[in-house]
Amino acid sequence: MFRYTIVSFILLLAMACQSQVQQTDKSNNTKDMSYKIQKKDTEWRSELSPAQFNILREKGTERPGTGAYNLHYKKGVYTCAGCGTPLFESNNKYESHCGWPSFDEAIEGKIRYQKDTSLGRTRTEILCANCGGHLGHIFDDGPQETTGKRYCVNSLSLDFTKEEDAK
Repeated sequence: MFRYTIVSFILLLAMACQSQVQQTDKSNNTKDMSYKIQKKDTEWRSELSPAQFNILREKGTERPGTGAYNLHYKKGVYTCAGCGTPLFESNNKYESHCGWPSFDEAIEGKIRYQKDTSLGRTRTEILCANCGGHLGHIFDDGPQETTGKRYCVNSLSLDFTKEEDAK
């Protein structure tokens, strides 16, 4: 009986240690291994501001009307602040009066769409297809004369390259 107790104790201890290792690994790695760019949270934190990390990596949201690109209408390309991937062209940006930069179309193949049931409702989250960075959400209340879509994007998830600098 004593021998079984010791063996059981050792097995439980081994399982607890393995569980701790798995938890540590999960918290430091990109969650979805299908993205081309894979970095640990420590790497992302060293490259992004705390606010950008909160939005891009923890799915946060900036307060409406506070983002640098909300009322920004220069010609150029909006890129992912995490990895530099071109996401939106300036000719697809419009004023939606929602408090966040809004676009009626994304550059083809650069956005990944994912069901989001947080906050007690179903929405479609938009992510950078290259690094998995959270950008915002897409809604069907955009301009009907174009696509009818509203890509509602956090300014902090974006960088901007002026048209003359993009060439």
